[in-house]
Amino acid sequence: MALGTIEWTIQLRFIVALALGFLVGLERESIKVDRKLIFGGVRTHPIISMFGFGCAWLFQVGVTFMLPTGLLAIATLTGIAYVAKIRSDRFGTTSEVSALLTFITGALAMLVDVWIAMAMGIVNTMLLSEKAMLESYVERLSKVEFLATVKFLLVTLIILPVLPNQEFTPFHINPTKVWQIVIIVSTLGFVGYLLEKKFGAKVGLWLSGIFGGIVSSTAVTLSVGRMARSNPARGSTALQAALLASSVMYLRVIVLIWFINGSFLPNLWYRLVILAGVGVILSLRMFRKELPTGKSEAPELQNPFEIRPAIGFALLFVILSVVTGFVKSTLGSSGLLGLSALVGVSDIDPFILSLVQGSDGTMHIFTSAIILAMMSNTIAKAIYFGSLSPTTRKETALKFSIFAMVHVPFIIW
Repeated sequence: MALGTIEWTIQLRFIVALALGFLVGLERESIKVDRKLIFGGVRTHPIISMFGFGCAWLFQVGVTFMLPTGLLAIATLTGIAYVAKIRSDRFGTTSEVSALLTFITGALAMLVDVWIAMAMGIVNTMLLSEKAMLESYVERLSKVEFLATVKFLLVTLIILPVLPNQEFTPFHINPTKVWQIVIIVSTLGFVGYLLEKKFGAKVGLWLSGIFGGIVSSTAVTLSVGRMARSNPARGSTALQAALLASSVMYLRVIVLIWFINGSFLPNLWYRLVILAGVGVILSLRMFRKELPTGKSEAPELQNPFEIRPAIGFALLFVILSVVTGFVKSTLGSSGLLGLSALVGVSDIDPFILSLVQGSDGTMHIFTSAIILAMMSNTIAKAIYFGSLSPTTRKETALKFSIFAMVHVPFIIW
């Protein structure tokens, strides 16, 4: 039975308040064995929750002063407990604040939707019980990455609501949609960035390449190419990581296009899945030949939630949107295909997304342009990696040539 279909009588709300207080009390009681002067336990917290419930009930029947008086009373008790803790050279306010929150939870169980009280009580218990895990995360968290992420989120929350949601110029540039695309691309890249940071040093370079491919296959190719140059013995493994990162590129593009303009997917998704599979197959022989063991260097990737890369992506997206629109209107299909071949030397995401935004996914020319841009990018990555890893240059040329040629049927078909 769903929560919305239950008739939440006063009796049921009282049971919820008591249960939530008991839940927090159990958690507090579990740490009393090793620590003293913990405010509240398995008896105190249910009583505090019932006290909050009772004050809220009196508030509803007209004794309005009882709710603030009750909160002040609990605050006074927790303040006395905190002073006693300080005198015994123990610090921290977690137990005292959780007691205040238990009072509020009990009051909310009476006054508002029950799910709010449930959410606060359960989250309160989880935060109390997972202290060690949360502290271990904080210890492993890079301050630079954390601040970059927070700054991006703040700028996103501030910028996105104030951007005009209307089209400008004959090329239909919509600032709100441009920044939404930046958020989508950065968020997807950030997932890969976190995966690579968490597992990159613990798994083989090939798996690190897969994670990095979610961020940027071109960046991974350059990074592992530099590794192969400094350590030629790992050239084959580095080449495998580059191929796998390139394979992930096709799956990443499918996800991005699905977010931006899903009308392209019926004619495009199976082509990109096949191309991704070809990249994986080309890397399999090297996987059997050179299975990495132990820890592995991870590709050096930039946090996609940094402010500067995000703004750079937005500017590049706008420029390519204008250029693409101009080429389509003046040079037609041949000009668009020529532009697709040129943009592959760098990050192709801005071009592909500028192409699919507002376009008709049923037109063959757009599908061909997307795949041609990917083919161009594949050739560029072969050149990048081959120039950095002389020991695997012949194998790089062979495998990436096969990879690039497989694109041709999907361009003309």
